[in-house]
Amino acid sequence: MAVQTIQALGTLFIGGVFVFAGIEHFVKFAAMRDYLAAQKFPAPAFMLAAGSAVEIIAGFLLAVGIARPFAASALAAFTLATNLMLLRFWASTEPERQVLRNAFLINIAVIGGLLLAGAGQGVST
Repeated sequence: MAVQTIQALGTLFIGGVFVFAGIEHFVKFAAMRDYLAAQKFPAPAFMLAAGSAVEIIAGFLLAVGIARPFAASALAAFTLATNLMLLRFWASTEPERQVLRNAFLINIAVIGGLLLAGAGQGVST
């Protein structure tokens, strides 16, 4: 399989996940807003709407290969900010600490994938 095909599938998959998540956040807006408020998230309704819009728009752009560096950077920044604001494992105790740490580390891996997707260069051997 050609490197370009693999990259196109990868960006389709990772972008698609963000589109799905953003849509789901709007569908479940009240519950998500209440969760963010309970976590002492600033301006939970505004931040939820803005973050979900970023997920949908940048996710779509990445999935279809438009403005890939911009879209991947926006999603990486969003994921990092969300990680630091919501998955604060260092402030929790076990067993919640382990669950949050695992989710945090998975998101770090997603950021790595987004950086690769945004670079868009073929892998040389």
